[in-house]
Amino acid sequence: MDDTVGGVLGPGAGASASGAGLVRRRRRRWVRWVGAGVGVVVVGAAGVGWGVYAKLDSNITPDNAAAAELARYEKERPTALVKGAQNILLIGSDSRSGDGNAEYGRDSGTERSDTTILLHLAADRRSATAVSLPRDLMVDVPGCLRPDGTRTEPMFAMFNYAFQVGGSGCTIRTVEKLTNVRIDHHMVVDFHGFKDMVDAVDGVEVCLKAPIRDKAAKLRLPAGKVTLDGEQALGYVRARKSLGNGSDTDRMDRQQGFLGALVNKVQSDDVLFNPVKLYPVLDAATSSLTTDPELANLRGLYELVRGLRNIPTEHVQFLTVPRESYIYNANRDQLVEPEAEKLFARLRADATVAVRKQVPQDSVANARNTAPGSGVSPAPTFRGNTAAEDTCG
Repeated sequence: MDDTVGGVLGPGAGASASGAGLVRRRRRRWVRWVGAGVGVVVVGAAGVGWGVYAKLDSNITPDNAAAAELARYEKERPTALVKGAQNILLIGSDSRSGDGNAEYGRDSGTERSDTTILLHLAADRRSATAVSLPRDLMVDVPGCLRPDGTRTEPMFAMFNYAFQVGGSGCTIRTVEKLTNVRIDHHMVVDFHGFKDMVDAVDGVEVCLKAPIRDKAAKLRLPAGKVTLDGEQALGYVRARKSLGNGSDTDRMDRQQGFLGALVNKVQSDDVLFNPVKLYPVLDAATSSLTTDPELANLRGLYELVRGLRNIPTEHVQFLTVPRESYIYNANRDQLVEPEAEKLFARLRADATVAVRKQVPQDSVANARNTAPGSGVSPAPTFRGNTAAEDTCG
């Protein structure tokens, strides 16, 4: 039996010049050289690893302006009710400035939130609920700090006006005022980042019920199952007038279905467990990402998402906040009450949210007929889908 234990001489190891001792000395020299070689390899690997880590880490832009704005108004912000639950505001910016974005229109020096999603992560990390907030929703936008240092007056306006005048800080304050849900973190990604994410996973498969011929969206696709690359995916999720019924509801449904398919692609390809596949995804995800300072590093992102890989796709839910046409302008939206408040209340309490493609009428009726102060709190079903659902279903 070998007298070395983990490269350290064990009991009975001699020091004589006899054959057995010589073999042991040669073995010790071999162990030392192997140990040194392994050390070099480990140091080299660590150097490469650190280089990769540093690159990805430096990709992320900290949103210090938003952090300062939120700190200024800390006293008016909602209080988090459930320890461990997290609410992240995901903002898709329509900015035409920056690398690769100019082709989508002229850079006017402003940007709006093309897509905004309130993502709620349950405290037990067994479910995730993504709520789309329509850009045309009429809301109370607080007075916010403009990029030039001046402040706006509070205004009743379209939701995406908040991002245009005051960026993510103003958007977060608007969402918190609307929902009374504390936003713990936020992420802003632009067109280029979205495209690169899709390309990094080698495209995402969707099901098209009819062919698409849309010059403005740069789409020419057949009916049936189609794998979209980044450019095609961007046109698919942004198109509004040429696909479906032309409504923002249809567009948000399409976005939610696509995000569900993206989640499925990442999980089915074991991207999270394969460094070779994971790196390009992380590089694409971080290169066009602006986040709150706490998340603006790989450690912060890791701490946030480490438990998410175990969430079953059927527990990753997508829905749109209950809304209807604005009473004074059919091209704008307003919340449907009490359904919207019931949804926000469940998010605040970290309670289960149920979704279906078709909402049962009795669920809506029960929610509307619940008497205030009755102590009865039904669990209404909201119109939506899960990441487990097939887009061809």
